Amino acid sequence: MRQIINLLAKVLLKKLINIHNSTTTCLVLGGLAMFIAGDLLAKEYTLKVHHFLSTKSATHKGLLVPWADRINQASNGKLQLNIYPAMQLGGKPPQLFDQARRGTVDIAWTLAGYTPGRFPRMEVFELPFMATNAEVTSQAAYEFYRKYAQEDFKDVKVLLVHTHGPGKFHMNKKPIRNLQDLKGTKVRTPTRIAHMMLTSLGASSVGMPVPELPGSLARGVVDGALVPYEVALPLRLHELTDSHTDITGDRGLYTAVFILVMNKKKFNSLPAEMQKILEDNSGLAWAKDAGKLWDRSDLLGLEAARGKGNKFYFISGKELKKWQVIGTKVWRQWENEMTDKNIDGKALIKHAQRLIRKFEKAQ
Repeated sequence: MRQIINLLAKVLLKKLINIHNSTTTCLVLGGLAMFIAGDLLAKEYTLKVHHFLSTKSATHKGLLVPWADRINQASNGKLQLNIYPAMQLGGKPPQLFDQARRGTVDIAWTLAGYTPGRFPRMEVFELPFMATNAEVTSQAAYEFYRKYAQEDFKDVKVLLVHTHGPGKFHMNKKPIRNLQDLKGTKVRTPTRIAHMMLTSLGASSVGMPVPELPGSLARGVVDGALVPYEVALPLRLHELTDSHTDITGDRGLYTAVFILVMNKKKFNSLPAEMQKILEDNSGLAWAKDAGKLWDRSDLLGLEAARGKGNKFYFISGKELKKWQVIGTKVWRQWENEMTDKNIDGKALIKHAQRLIRKFEKAQ
């Protein structure tokens, strides 16, 4: 590209010299030609990236900021990504996908479950007792999107699909040790599928984006929340709750699918070399890195809760089997919903399970 622009500048200069013989004029016009060439070479493309988490979150400082730096370096500073955390560009977290789709922002990182039913195929990873750690499940989710769920994202350019690690109960004064403990509790849930499971377990499900959670806990709007430890740490949930409940075994109670999507028109307007830089720094390998980041961050959140002296409980044995039976009923309910949408939910479950096993073996 640089050689082409330099060649054009030389041609322009030669033409100008043939027209104007004055030495001074030639110098002025020659300088103008070089200025034009330099301006073309220095042209930058700036993209606005919007998300709902704080600057303290692992997603902001460990995922998006390093990604923007890599793209800046790969493009020699010509492709700039300006990141706006904590909804700084306005709106609510459930509006992020549409902000990117409509072009209000160029790129948005958000939770697929914030727009219930919009990405029906990707919900398969949010089913109870489907997901394992974030590294494995993120790779499975990205490959699943590529093979089976592109229809859900036809209006945007997808740069990343990943998940967090298995979510836990974080409760204040109402510890969860069994199904009976869930009766009458008000628990924040992140997705439609988590809502289905929680209500099937006997609790009251309260949907809300995570930025609203600390205030809701402090005011008693909810008794606790279903979130991974990574999210709990920057929200300081270990200081607002006193107990934490996990599921034993290699499959968690739930996970949530995250997406990084770009306005399709904006992507198509970029030069081919800029598009390639974005694509080279996205995809499956980055999904794996995102999963690793969330798994590491979960450990930090767990340590913070331990440091505060909170209590920890585990659902296992016969009690766990009761929960798993309820989870199976949620699977059947979801399959029936997919059938109503002319989607083969049973086949999607098999594909998701196969991909999770594939990346488990590779870990």
